[in-house]
Amino acid sequence: MQIQLGYELVYACPQPTPMILAVNVHFSRVSDLLGPDHIVTRPPAPLTAYRDGFGNWCSRVVAPPGDFSISADARINDSGLPDPVEPFAPQVAVEHLPGETLVFLLGSRYCETDRLSETAWSLFGHTPPGWARVQAVCDWVHNEISFGYQHARVTKTALETLQERTGVCRDFTHLAIAFCRCLNIPARYCTGYLGDIGVPPSADPMDFSAWLEVYLGGQWYTFDPRNNTPRIGRVLIARGRDAADVAISTAFGPTELKSFRVWTDQVAP
Repeated sequence: MQIQLGYELVYACPQPTPMILAVNVHFSRVSDLLGPDHIVTRPPAPLTAYRDGFGNWCSRVVAPPGDFSISADARINDSGLPDPVEPFAPQVAVEHLPGETLVFLLGSRYCETDRLSETAWSLFGHTPPGWARVQAVCDWVHNEISFGYQHARVTKTALETLQERTGVCRDFTHLAIAFCRCLNIPARYCTGYLGDIGVPPSADPMDFSAWLEVYLGGQWYTFDPRNNTPRIGRVLIARGRDAADVAISTAFGPTELKSFRVWTDQVAP
């Protein structure tokens, strides 16, 4: 299967504004691209790139005053298979976890494990450890949190999502991550493309999506509390502790987002 994917972001900048962008397809999927997903800016501006502490490919640019657009369009091969499901994947005891997973047990900007631990254990302490426990977390978040774009707020944390019982996909993901970490299961935040492939099309405008990966049985598995079902055509952009680590754009100065488009569509090969 092939997927056409891309985005166009248009910012208004009152002055030259340095920006960091995390918009390229993740290195783990680069070999699937049929052509590079180069960033195109209008007006043209020089970009430099680097890898952040989580291995994500990031770009730096200084946006000129006025309207500034950032876009890319590419085609990628995909297996066409849904997210893997391993219902007997076991939980790994903390003392046996690889060192690189331990950071994903700790609290972070949007995932307040210290304030959610008691709730997590009261809700899920009775569930079997491993895959079943993570699925119980995702079932609960999916059923108890109401989705709506009107509930989006860039400062909303996992605790606030629990208290307000509303949110968008990043809020569902933050709450599930926080609960998993409280239960001693490493969990990391993912952002990327997820279109309506294999499911009825949505009337909502396309957006980048958020989901989580958890470490079970010696490897990372994808879970998606917003949709709560294995999906086809998921394309990773970046991973981190939470949304603060993988912001699509970070501006070091005042900006206004004037336009935002994302596309990810199955196409004939």
